[in-house]
Amino acid sequence: MNILKKLAGQTAIYGLSSIVGRLLNYLLVPLYTRIFLTEEYGIVVELYTYTAFFLVILTYGMETSFFRFATKKNLNKVYQTSNFVILTTTSIFLFLSIFFSRKIANFLNYNENHEYIIFFICIISIDVFTSITFAKLRYENKAIKFALIKSTNIAMSIFLNIFFLILCPKILENNNDSFIKYFYFGNLGVAYIFISNLIASIFTLLLLAPEIFKNFIFKVFNKKNEIDFKLLKKILIYSSPLLIAGTAGTINEMMDRILLKNLLEENIMSAIGIYGANYKLAILMTLFIQTFRFAAEPFFFSEAKNKNSKKLYSEVMTYFIIFGLFIFLLINLYIDFFQNFIGEEFREGIKIVPILLMANLFLGIYFNLSIWYKLNDLTKFGAYLSIFGAIITIIFNFILIPKISYLGSAYATLICYFLMMISSYFLGQKYFPIKYDLKKIFVLFTITLILFFLNQIFISDIKNEILKLFFNSSLLMIYISIIYFFIFKKLIAKF
Repeated sequence: MNILKKLAGQTAIYGLSSIVGRLLNYLLVPLYTRIFLTEEYGIVVELYTYTAFFLVILTYGMETSFFRFATKKNLNKVYQTSNFVILTTTSIFLFLSIFFSRKIANFLNYNENHEYIIFFICIISIDVFTSITFAKLRYENKAIKFALIKSTNIAMSIFLNIFFLILCPKILENNNDSFIKYFYFGNLGVAYIFISNLIASIFTLLLLAPEIFKNFIFKVFNKKNEIDFKLLKKILIYSSPLLIAGTAGTINEMMDRILLKNLLEENIMSAIGIYGANYKLAILMTLFIQTFRFAAEPFFFSEAKNKNSKKLYSEVMTYFIIFGLFIFLLINLYIDFFQNFIGEEFREGIKIVPILLMANLFLGIYFNLSIWYKLNDLTKFGAYLSIFGAIITIIFNFILIPKISYLGSAYATLICYFLMMISSYFLGQKYFPIKYDLKKIFVLFTITLILFFLNQIFISDIKNEILKLFFNSSLLMIYISIIYFFIFKKLIAKF
């Protein structure tokens, strides 16, 4: 129980910063979807899709490798060695990408907006370089410091978005001679989103600078470095399958936006914008999984030597699914409220939200299951599973997008993560068997889906908004009551 308390506490701290920060950031979506047209917002969605690819490629599994080797080797040695290789490869990427930025812009059909590419190259480079230092904070259980820096990044990005997109136009409208005219140019449009992100990333780097100088740069220049090239070789051998897995995993998550651009024949950027905006409505599930991962990854490794570790992993899985299904119900039962966060032009895509919520829950379960190959140094299986998922994603997108547009992308995501989850479970039972409470998990999914379909069947017949709210709240309370009396009541008694 004490171990579960620790995990819950760490998740709460990471979650508080991520959820509060990201929810505030999420409030920018109503702003974007009311200021920009669907095709303009499609540019934002597309370019951040490419960013996700490069973040995975340029970190090449080093964060997970850091946790793995930090438990076996000297922490400073692992940190300096990991940081050294990340700094080297990031610098090469930065130089070459800026040098060829115009050709990249032309290839992506942004030849008139070459500056977009420059912004993203710099954002990616800074975020990659800071990744190992953030991993070190997580490993050292400095969750509060981690959360404060991440929250500051998000807060600054939000402030700058509001400043550039709302305040500057208002100020210039009332005073043409304001000093703001020297750095604000209204015709930049969505570029201000990217500028805001870049400035926030630079500020984050400055906040982490003391940690980087103290434990890396200062020691290297004072000949106190512990860069170990033999260790580096071991780290790269361990992380290389994770690079493949991460790249394939990003294909699973992001390729749909790219394929939409190439497989649709009309209203392409508009469809991407609508799909991306509605994907944001699954934000609570995404945040839950992300914050859980921040706390769980180092936790799983640190508890590996515990004789009851497998039982612990099983319990964590059950509680993860309980909270994940609660989020699934919460958003779907109150979808009329959540849809107000995007502009009316974007709401035609609301039908993809339940599909994406369940797909992301399957992804979270897959992450829980993946502990079997990470703990046993079988990361090649992570690569195999992700490649398998990438193939599924590409095949079903090619089949479904021409027929049902972005709805096909949503179904392809659901199928991909479901098959990856099932495959990982059976492989895990072969190489690292854990007795998950499958009966309880099956009952939880059954109850949730029954409540969801009751909502879908009867809600259209309820015209009164108060009755509709009462009906949906009753369904949610049924789920909460079942969970409390059959699961949490016993858990609270143990605490």
